[in-house]
Amino acid sequence: MSFSSKVKSELSTHFGNGRHCDIAEIAAFVNICGQTAVLRDYFWLKIQTENFDVAKKCFTLLRNTFNINVDISIRSSRRNRKTRVYSLVMREPGEVETLLCAAGILYDTEQGEKQLKKRIFPPVVSSICCRRAYIRSAFLAAGSVNDPKKNYHIEFVLTDREAAEQLQGLINSFRLDAKVVERKEHFVVYLKEGEQIVNLLNVMEAPVALMDLENVRIVKEMRNDINRKVNCETANLGKVIGAAVKQLEDIAYIDETIGLSSLSEQLEEVARLRLKYPDTSLKELGSHLAAPVGKSGVNHRLRKISNIAETLREGKGEIK
Repeated sequence: MSFSSKVKSELSTHFGNGRHCDIAEIAAFVNICGQTAVLRDYFWLKIQTENFDVAKKCFTLLRNTFNINVDISIRSSRRNRKTRVYSLVMREPGEVETLLCAAGILYDTEQGEKQLKKRIFPPVVSSICCRRAYIRSAFLAAGSVNDPKKNYHIEFVLTDREAAEQLQGLINSFRLDAKVVERKEHFVVYLKEGEQIVNLLNVMEAPVALMDLENVRIVKEMRNDINRKVNCETANLGKVIGAAVKQLEDIAYIDETIGLSSLSEQLEEVARLRLKYPDTSLKELGSHLAAPVGKSGVNHRLRKISNIAETLREGKGEIK
């Protein structure tokens, strides 16, 4: 089972704090995967999904909240014969109208006419628990989340820009930073940062999935921290080795051309110690001197030796 499926399975068993939260969840299902129509002066509603857990939860919400009689049909998907499509159909005029009015999808205009429009009705999501409930069902209806072991990404795929922007606003009311992007004929509300996804799972009240993701994040952060330290140490070691090799080359060149004895006493001592201890750090090299000096002192003398070698290579005359 994918991580996304595990999250949906967990959310499908979670219900809100009362009838108001149930209405918010039903509103999300109707807005995202519902089809509404007017037939012979009465309203008809169908909610369609390919997820059994979603169909089961939606059926339970409709029965418990509005005591609606629901006809359920199952068929194979046209895109993939192995995939099942669950359709929940409601035909009782009074029941459907009551549901749509409660969800704020059916309302009276200023002219006294009934208007049918999918939208997030502010009174339905006025409380924090109801906003959580709406987002939870929106994810069940149109959401997916990547395996955190690969990368961090959670999204809601909607067919309408206005619906996407409304959902974005609802998610961002929890101090998140959801974005909307157009993808082909759809509008995608998404989050990409691990911490943001953790916070969204907390908003939707999916503690098991949240802990699973947090565990993955901890392991990944530890691994990245170790890799950074190893890379840093490797880079530093490479610099040290490169500098030591250059020092040895410079000393060897001076020895071949004018001899180390032509150097000052201090420089000659450092040069011979470097030849004797090619892998020793500058600090340790300084401790071997007759009059020990620190790392900066040894480095200063080796730079002088390097300058002398460069002067000899370029044939600029006397050394200083």
